[in-house]
Amino acid sequence: MHLPMIKALALPALALSLTLPAQAQTLDKVKASGSITVAYRESSIPFSYLDDKAQPTGFGWEICQRIVDDVKKATGRNDLKVATQAVTSANRIPLLMNGTIDIECGSTTNNSDRAKQVAFATNYFYTGTRLLVKAGSPVKGLKDLAGKKLVSTTGTTNYRIVRGLNEEQKIGFELLGAKDHAESQLLVQSGRADAFAMDDILLYGLAASSANPAEWAVVGEAIQVEPYAIMLRKDDPSFKALVDGVVNRLMDSGEFERLYRKWFQQPIPPKGVNLNAPMPKELLDNLKAKSDKPAT
Repeated sequence: MHLPMIKALALPALALSLTLPAQAQTLDKVKASGSITVAYRESSIPFSYLDDKAQPTGFGWEICQRIVDDVKKATGRNDLKVATQAVTSANRIPLLMNGTIDIECGSTTNNSDRAKQVAFATNYFYTGTRLLVKAGSPVKGLKDLAGKKLVSTTGTTNYRIVRGLNEEQKIGFELLGAKDHAESQLLVQSGRADAFAMDDILLYGLAASSANPAEWAVVGEAIQVEPYAIMLRKDDPSFKALVDGVVNRLMDSGEFERLYRKWFQQPIPPKGVNLNAPMPKELLDNLKAKSDKPAT
């Protein structure tokens, strides 16, 4: 006679058990499991990408290694196992929320919409949306794309921004979606798209690391400036404090600027290209402000 009550109690318990991994505090989860899963991007040069040995590398990736060092100290797990997981623009937030990954080290824009689902550390870069085209292309900006095809990577703020502008300004281009930045660039290279809309620093990185950098041009005015930040689970203040502490310490010590010069102003793997990208004014200002304020 008590079976119906037992079943009624068991269902909520099961539902709770299914949600616990995503809600668990990261440092507690890592300490208990002895493992942390760090997410990377495969083609977000120079923030997080694969080198010639198919290993993650980059500016954001290197900062995350410093974070892992502090996680070891905070959890007392010198034997901590560091697992890696490739993510895309489309799956990075779901994989963080469901506990598959613990931290994402890439080129993720910190904005208000995403802040409803995840948290962000101190902003560590600022960039604007521009266009990658073939050198000599008549396309110099969005308005030149009337009747043409524009590609952007799905799951990015850039895709949402250009889609909105196309509708608001009735520009009249066909918007294509690609799974990652490499595929977006390939669509332009093969002539299936006329331009690729993405953060300008990523476009410079893709062009510089291509087989023929002279084949490419980054054009147009920056549509809007947005911050990048390392992405964490929401409502996890102890882990956010640890990550912010690492980033802020790097900024205060001058180590952040050294890392910036290494990845943005010197030859980088795998082809030894130099992006020659000076530090944006917004980032220079944030070395002092240390803001985690999102874009609107």
